[in-house]
Formats: sequence, C-alpha cells, structure tokens
Amino acid sequence: MKINVVLYHPEIPQNTGNIMRSCVGFNAKLHLIKPLGFSLDEKKLRRSCVDYFDYIQYEVYEDFDDFKSKNKGKYYFLTRYGHKSPSSINFKEAEDEDVYLIFGAESTGIAYDILKDNLDDCYRIPTTDKIRSLNLSNCAAIMLFLASEQLNDNDIVISHEPDSMKGENFIDNVDVSTLDSKYKEH
Repeated sequence: MKINVVLYHPEIPQNTGNIMRSCVGFNAKLHLIKPLGFSLDEKKLRRSCVDYFDYIQYEVYEDFDDFKSKNKGKYYFLTRYGHKSPSSINFKEAEDEDVYLIFGAESTGIAYDILKDNLDDCYRIPTTDKIRSLNLSNCAAIMLFLASEQLNDNDIVISHEPDSMKGENFIDNVDVSTLDSKYKEH
C-alpha cells in the first residue's frame, strides 16, 4: 500500500514545494493534475521544496479523468464541503489498495461535480467558523501524518532523529558550552 497526494489544479508554487518536501518526508508520491498555476522549474517551487526536489516521486496528468484511468485505489477527497473529520478514516480498510489524498486548487477547491460523485469519501479538516479552510500545504501535512501513523510505514523513523541526519543521541552528546548563542536560550 502506497500513500499518494493528489493536487487538483494547484496554483501556488510555494504550497506545492512544501507539499513536495512533505511527500519526501512521508515516503508518498505526488500527483499533479493540470492546469498548474506555475512551471515545475519555477524558483519559488524549488525554493519551497528546499534540496529535496531530487527525491520527490511525482507525475503530471492532463485532467482528472487521465489521473483516474492510471491510478486505482482508495480516494479520499479533502474539502471544506466534507461532512466527516479525517480522524474517522481507517486507512487500513484500504487493505492492499493504494491510498490517494486528493486536495483542490487554493482558490476554488475540487470541481463540484467530482465532489458530488464522491460524497461518501469527502472529508473536512475541522476548523473554527472564522476561516474557510487551512493552508493547502498544512492540510496535506496533517493528512500525510494521519495516514502514515495508521499504516506504520517502515521507512519512516518515528522514535528518534535518523542516523543519516544528526542521530538518535545528538542532544545527549552536545557540549552546550561550545554552542553559538542562536542555539542557547537567552
């Protein structure tokens, strides 16, 4: 089972760059459905993705039908019009199917006809009545965490800083007397 993030008509390169970084961190594939509001070689997108662009698995599609024809699995639509919280999703029910977390354009969301055809699979991240929705990249990160935590992906190190970074015992071994002031409480 693979976790996938689907961006339907993404408009803001910084959001997509942040989502790319999250996809790398959660071992997820990114699917981009045209039209895109930016070029994939745009500096803002690359800057938001930091130096993780070379690790991202992604694919671009002409439209939603093109995406559907090439990707079978369980679809979860994240929309402000959903009637259920994503915390109610049991991702393990998808069994051997790939999981697709589908998000809409920043300004318009997912097309209403797509949502209407998939009402039982529409979810809304709960917020107060003061905002329409959370930022797209924040929503993707929330959903990636929920799915990954349930599915226990073995490639995701949960208990400590990976050894390929600073390692499990980094803080234990830091000599605080030698630290630059930006790493000390003032």
